[in-house]
Amino acid sequence: GLGMGGDAGTLLQLSEGDGARELQRYLASLSDDELKSMITNCALKGKDVGAVIKAIFKGSPAGISDGVKRRSLVYQHCIPLCESGDLQTEVASDIIGFLMLETHSLPGPSLAHLAAGYVEAIKAGEMCSGRSLELFPTILTALSAIEALAYGKGEILQNERVTLKNTPSPPCFFLWDPTCVIHLTTMFRDVPLSSEELQFVVEKVLRMFQKLDLQEIPPLVYQLLLLAAKGCKKIVLDGIIMYFKEQDDRHEDEQKNGENMDVEVQSVPQDQLRHVEGTVILHVVFAVQLDHELGRELLKTLKVILCPFGVALLLSVARIQRYEEQVFDFLKGAITKRFKDDQALQNSRFLQDLIPQSCSVGQMILDTVRNSVFGWDHVTKGLVELGFMLMDSFGPKAGAFGKALEGSTALAKTPNQLACRLGGQVLLDGFKMHEPIRGEILEQVLNRLITKTASPVTHFIELLSSMVVSAPMIILESSAKVTETFDHLSFLPLTTVLGLLKAVQPLLKVSISMKDSLILVLRKAMFSSQLEGRKSAVSGFLLFVGYILGDLGSLRRCLNQQADVRLLLYEGFRDVLRHNSQLASSIMQTLLSQLKRYYEPEQDLLPPLKLEPCISAQGDQIFLQEPMAHLLSCTVHCLLWLRNVQTGGPMAGSDDDEEEEEEGYQTELHAMLESVTRRLMKSELEDFELDKSAEFSLSSSVGVKNNIYAVLVMGVYEVLIEYNFVMANYSKNRFEEILELYRRHHKLSEILHEKAGKGRVPSNKTPRSLLSMAFLSTLLSALFRDNTQSRQDSLSVLRSCPDFLRYTVSVALQKVQQLEETGHTDGPEGQNAEKMFRHLCDITCVLMWRYTNIPSAVEDSSKKDSSHNVSLLCLEGLLRIFSTVIERYPHRLTSFLGAMDVSEDEEAQNGSDGNLTEKTAFYLRQFQRALFSQLSGGEDEFNCKEAQLLVSVLTLLSRQLDPASPQFEQMFNWTLKICRETSFEDVGFSKGLLSLLFSLHALHKSPVRLIWELCQDIHSLLGDIDQDVEVEKRSHFAFVSIKTAPPTTLLLLVQLGKVLDEVDWLLAKRKGQKAIDRPGSGATQTAMQQDPVEKAVTVQLGTLLTALNELLQTALPPGTCCHTLLRELSRTYTILTTLLKYYIQLCASHPGQLPARLEKLVKLSGSHLTPQCYSFITYVQSGEQSGGGAEKKKKKKEDETITAVSAKVLRDTKAIPNLIFSIEQYEKFLIVLSKKTKVNLMQYMKLSTSRDFRINTATVEAALQEQQDSQVGQPEESQEPKKKRRKH
Repeated sequence: GLGMGGDAGTLLQLSEGDGARELQRYLASLSDDELKSMITNCALKGKDVGAVIKAIFKGSPAGISDGVKRRSLVYQHCIPLCESGDLQTEVASDIIGFLMLETHSLPGPSLAHLAAGYVEAIKAGEMCSGRSLELFPTILTALSAIEALAYGKGEILQNERVTLKNTPSPPCFFLWDPTCVIHLTTMFRDVPLSSEELQFVVEKVLRMFQKLDLQEIPPLVYQLLLLAAKGCKKIVLDGIIMYFKEQDDRHEDEQKNGENMDVEVQSVPQDQLRHVEGTVILHVVFAVQLDHELGRELLKTLKVILCPFGVALLLSVARIQRYEEQVFDFLKGAITKRFKDDQALQNSRFLQDLIPQSCSVGQMILDTVRNSVFGWDHVTKGLVELGFMLMDSFGPKAGAFGKALEGSTALAKTPNQLACRLGGQVLLDGFKMHEPIRGEILEQVLNRLITKTASPVTHFIELLSSMVVSAPMIILESSAKVTETFDHLSFLPLTTVLGLLKAVQPLLKVSISMKDSLILVLRKAMFSSQLEGRKSAVSGFLLFVGYILGDLGSLRRCLNQQADVRLLLYEGFRDVLRHNSQLASSIMQTLLSQLKRYYEPEQDLLPPLKLEPCISAQGDQIFLQEPMAHLLSCTVHCLLWLRNVQTGGPMAGSDDDEEEEEEGYQTELHAMLESVTRRLMKSELEDFELDKSAEFSLSSSVGVKNNIYAVLVMGVYEVLIEYNFVMANYSKNRFEEILELYRRHHKLSEILHEKAGKGRVPSNKTPRSLLSMAFLSTLLSALFRDNTQSRQDSLSVLRSCPDFLRYTVSVALQKVQQLEETGHTDGPEGQNAEKMFRHLCDITCVLMWRYTNIPSAVEDSSKKDSSHNVSLLCLEGLLRIFSTVIERYPHRLTSFLGAMDVSEDEEAQNGSDGNLTEKTAFYLRQFQRALFSQLSGGEDEFNCKEAQLLVSVLTLLSRQLDPASPQFEQMFNWTLKICRETSFEDVGFSKGLLSLLFSLHALHKSPVRLIWELCQDIHSLLGDIDQDVEVEKRSHFAFVSIKTAPPTTLLLLVQLGKVLDEVDWLLAKRKGQKAIDRPGSGATQTAMQQDPVEKAVTVQLGTLLTALNELLQTALPPGTCCHTLLRELSRTYTILTTLLKYYIQLCASHPGQLPARLEKLVKLSGSHLTPQCYSFITYVQSGEQSGGGAEKKKKKKEDETITAVSAKVLRDTKAIPNLIFSIEQYEKFLIVLSKKTKVNLMQYMKLSTSRDFRINTATVEAALQEQQDSQVGQPEESQEPKKKRRKH
């Protein structure tokens, strides 16, 4: 009755009884097939299968061969059965679980056979469900316990190795079916692996990433991270990050090329990719929490490969407290470093040719912000923190005397400014995209405006303003936070208040409640005990007076307050009027009644204005109470604006009564201004008690009072000059009056200058002019370019006064300077950037025309004093304007250059449209011509100030050229030619010219050869440190003369320092790169020989050594030149040492031959550098000593000199030990490298010298203490390098 498959019932009965022999006999009677089908049947029914297998094992003792055979048979049958997918999951699990318990009893050959079966099954891709894979590690563990490792794990790994070695095609994947890779990875966690085997498995799994579907990556990453607990953490992290970096790059390329490619090409939808990345990030963070070693590796890896995915990963890890500070410090450093790298690349053609441009760090971080929209809540908190950290760390700093250095972040240039701007962009983008973090961002921005009163907050105001513009409704949802900030207004600095109010202005138009709470705060602030608070209130009202018409009364009350508050009013009234013409009458009435306080109504009385009520005294302190000139200026500008509007037709909607009233006060005001003008021309300075005999010393109260009066009177003259010019309509008589007013202004200003010179009080700077920018633009055009026939007669009145022309140009210069420094100017529309830009364009046209058409040599040649020359002032003005436009309006440079029509010839027509480079080149040609004509004249016609200004203009403009353009090439060659051929001995000019040459050269190619040529010239001019040596005469550059050689040397050494910086930077970059290329990744010995960066570095250093060799033999004047040279030499040795360390590291990871180039460089340093360094040290020490013995001078002078020189020697001797230390460090690492490479590099070094010199330095210091200089020279007599140097 046993039947085909044996009877499970019988088997179980026998198993439960005591007769073991019966059980064994029964099992022996069954054929293999019968046994198998019994197991299969029970398994499929899901009944008793565990008990059956247990019974079979019980009747198959491991000690006898039949038992072993039967046990193996059960394993071989059950494994595929479980894998087949025909069984219920729990049945399969039971079977595998039972088999795991018994594995250890199988002998080695059976285990090996089973392992082989697994390998074959995996090869054939039959391990898809992975249920039976759990058993594989147990089998391998048992195998390794009996050390029969010929099979199993070895086979699965070995087989792959064989494949790798023997196939020319990429590694063959037949071994692991992609479907089972995750089960295999899970399985390997339980297998004992050596470190090589672990690395092999990990790299294998990482290669499989490419074969898998994106959705399968997260669980696999999870298993890999668990596997990484055994080791290979760096490889795992590198692999995961690189995989997602490639996915992101591919996705970006597809988006870029999406338009011109088929739709199907898009490999992965973006949201799917981002969700997978988000999940993987969470897995990594979880793993890092459990394994701190993994966290350390992660930071190391991301130092080298930073990408949007990496940034997101870091920000998520930052949520783990122990990593927070580390992560943000790292990101802060990485961001500024990348900005610095970009800057280094931008400024050097040499670096650009060697290093490919990487993606911008700003873009990378903004990509992270954009990607985090896909549910990466674990990243957004970090983004907010990162944004604020960048803005806090790199925001604008307070300048001298607490003044902020103003400037919009849009004009960011330095790495720090760029980092601050990036912080703002991160927060703005985050604010727009992520609802959950909006509240926090707004709150933190507002908090900073209130709390950071000591440092400037312009960057936060800009951010707030952008937030308001981009999402006003969102901010209104948090309007309570904004109104809360208003309560602090009266305690905040004025600039902050103005910025804040301008930023929220758009909100006030939509939110009545916000506006009301602001008005309440401003009214309260009007009566604040703090002056700043009152100024804030006035500024606020002036900004919003359009919304709050009734509040002119509050403003009128301010006319009784301090001068500062009144000033704000006067500056603001004209803008208020422009925006709200219906307030005209009430504003003009206010100004009229205010003016009447200081106006002398009696027409015969002189002077027409009372100065005494304008000041007030507190104790013996005198200060300005009424800025009368500003009051007058405000009145004039309002009046002229109204006149303009009315000549364009009566003001819309005003009825007759109003018009009559207007006529009334306007007539009255015009009459007053006419009267003041008429009487001022009759008044002498004595009438104001401001003549030459007056006291102007600021140490006495009378002096202070007179200074205040003088500034007020000068201001009044200026306001009236402007008023009368506008009213004159080119009448000759009126122009004569204007000139009369100017002469009085000039006389007073001369007196002030003269007196200030005596008092030596620096605070007495030229007061700011009250002429408006618009008027200056009109006046300059009239003076220099107006050809209208009917006006020539009147204009000649003003043109005939050179002082007046100079005055007009210098005031324009003052305005431009203010614009450059602060971004705005005083006076009407001074805050309006657009208007200021237009005025700049117009003024530039005039100055350019005047300068190019009337050369300075032609003009008043009687006066040799160049500072008074109008042409020169025009040139100075042009320099300032170009600098301002580049600084403040960089994006509008092209339209600025386009707006200037210099001359009517074809050249101008060609330059007028086209790109920035073409337009710039057109202007450059004008200035090149001017400089060329300067240089073509003789020595007496050469005006050094003009030449220096021209070089500055050329330097500024040439920076705007595209370095790849022919125009740049022309400019470079021209400058080189000028430097080679010009021989005027002017230090300032030659320094400027050389700096220009170097700045162009860096964008053309590396300037090392230029440095070398200049060093030869300097050596040839200044002679040799050994007086017996005749130096061969060489002159590459005519501008280097005995007079200009020392300053040229200093400039050269700065450039040499820059070349060293570049070499250092390249070596650091290379080192980082090598950290990614793991040993064995194809970087073989040939690579060590031919790496372009290593070659370039060696060549640069070789040329620098040759240049230094010349300078070290030059009899340089003692002092700064020698000291700087010693310092740069120390750096040269430090960088040579860095190069050696780089090769030492390289030998460790990529053993191979040392490049011949390096050996040549070492040899050169031994023959041309080190010996000369020691001779030069001797020269410096003996030179400094003899400099101290000034016997011929008077005794007192002598002592002073000795003390000064001694201090100097002490400073220089610090440079000497530093240099000797650097040389010895270099030699120490030469020995290390020699040992590593078996090449004796020390054969090129002379060791004896450095021994002498240690004694020598000690001697010098001892000698100094005694201030004796006789005994020092002796130990230096037998210096070896002397002989070495006779090579000339």
